This record gives sequence, C-alpha cells and structure tokens, in this order.
Amino acid sequence: MALKHLTPVDPRSTQVHKSPLAKLSERLTKTVTQMEADELQEDAARLGCTPMCDLEDRQEATVSGTVRAVTLRPRVNVPALVIDLYDGSRTINLVWLGRRTIGGIEPGTYLRAHGRVTYTRGIPTIFNPSYEIVPLRAH
Repeated sequence: MALKHLTPVDPRSTQVHKSPLAKLSERLTKTVTQMEADELQEDAARLGCTPMCDLEDRQEATVSGTVRAVTLRPRVNVPALVIDLYDGSRTINLVWLGRRTIGGIEPGTYLRAHGRVTYTRGIPTIFNPSYEIVPLRAH
C-alpha cells in the first residue's frame, strides 16, 4: 500500500466548515480577547489587507485594525502623532510627522492604512501613511 504525500496546510488560508456544536464549543472555550483578535483578522482578510504578523521591512502594504492608543511625541522642531493599530495578530505604529491630531482618530476607531513598512526598534512602522476611517457597520 502506497502512502500519499500530504502537504501542510496553513490554517489561516483555508476555510474550514465546522459543525454548530464545534462552533459553540470554540466560543465557550475562547477568551473575549481571542475572539476579538479572530474577528479583527477576519475583517483584515475580508478587506484584502496584509496581516501585520506577515509584514516585512521595506514592503509596501495595506493594513487595517483597531486603534489601541494615540500619543503625541513632542519634539522641539517637529511633533509626531503616533497611532498603535492592532489587527489581532500584531501591532503596528502609524506615525504622522508634523501632526498633533487627526480628526476622527481615537482609541477604538477602525482604520485602513497604506504605506511603506519600516522596522523601528523591532516594531513595524509606517510613516505618513494614507488612511481611511472605516465605519463600524461596514467592517
């Protein structure tokens, strides 16, 4: 009897149909944080965005997620507005140089952003990205 060669399957890229009982069991055993992370990853995939855990240095990418924090790094010459964006897999910093605020961006806002990724101190960062605020009902 010959053995068939099985190729490994990436669980993020396949659609697995689960029974209603399996879905219920999964929901009862997952934490709220895990369920939110799964939903964010599904939303990012549906919007055609690159998962933040897959970002590479100098790659041009479109990412989406929920704003976790908004901070202003005061500099003597140039202020910098920094947004921590989380997609369920990892956080990325979005940095706008010369900005103190951006209307509509606050913790909890769902954003889609596009730009070139650079790693700053091991953290993926996009400087001056183009962005779109995605309404809650649309994602």
